[in-house]
Amino acid sequence: MNPFWSKMITELILREKKKSEERVTEYSKYAMAKGFRELKITVFRGLKDVFLIAGGIASAAFGLESFLLPNNFIDGGATGISLLISELGNVPLYILLLLINIPFVFLGFTLVSKNFAIKTALAITGLAICVATVHFPNVTHDKLLVAVFGGFFLGMGIGLAVRGGAVIDGTEVLAIFLSRKFGTTIGDIIIVINIIIFSAAAWLLSIETALYSMITYLVASKSLDFVIEGIDEYTGVTIVSSHSDEIRRMIIDRLGRGITVYNGKRGYGSHGEKKDIDIIYTVVTRLELNRLNTEIQKIDPNAFVVMNSVKDTKGGMIKKRSLKH
Repeated sequence: MNPFWSKMITELILREKKKSEERVTEYSKYAMAKGFRELKITVFRGLKDVFLIAGGIASAAFGLESFLLPNNFIDGGATGISLLISELGNVPLYILLLLINIPFVFLGFTLVSKNFAIKTALAITGLAICVATVHFPNVTHDKLLVAVFGGFFLGMGIGLAVRGGAVIDGTEVLAIFLSRKFGTTIGDIIIVINIIIFSAAAWLLSIETALYSMITYLVASKSLDFVIEGIDEYTGVTIVSSHSDEIRRMIIDRLGRGITVYNGKRGYGSHGEKKDIDIIYTVVTRLELNRLNTEIQKIDPNAFVVMNSVKDTKGGMIKKRSLKH
């Protein structure tokens, strides 16, 4: 490898903090290999984020121009505010998308990170440019189809942008800020914001438009969740059983899943603490949950099983592996 690139990779990717003040002139093969690997990961992740955000911009712009705008429908959040003002004041939507989201970009810089704020600013600017310059055809005037598919494409666009590390609707950033200020949940803040938006739409436009717009918002929310969480809905399962070793082998050998084993103590009621016991934790998809419960029932009908929803997973043995016996 060229010495210049070796030096660049090591200094920019590894960023090792040397305690000595001596300038490093030579690097080990291990350091260079590690630096090159981190460079590949960084570049791949950056390109992936760019494609996800670009896809989100295209999908959201298509939903706006082909469904919502021609039929005077709105959505929730900052996009809904932009659509409502555009409809009432004949102000170009792309200008409103930029102006209304500027405060949210600054909030994102303060509450989340500089990288998030930069990505968000670029994503919102890209959406505004796409709405201003790219003209998608009007697909339908059927109000139900407009509400459903307009919300679908808009929600999918927002979800793709979120997966790319940005947002094209700053409502959630505002909700984070207000939830910290008033001590409420983010979900409650978003609900209050959208109640205000749809109430204004019912007053200023019509009740029918507001009702259809609520359908648009609900579909967009579900599409957003689907894109972010994926088709697999994971469930974390904690198992406390005196037959933990047999259950552990069952999960690994039959289900092909990874596990984590904790050492703990069991106890209940007046019996107090019992002897040490292994506590098993694993993550399965909802399609495998029934089989896991059945296998546990076969091994230990009295096993204590706790299940909780898992939003997303990374690493580990989540995808099914091929078993060789």
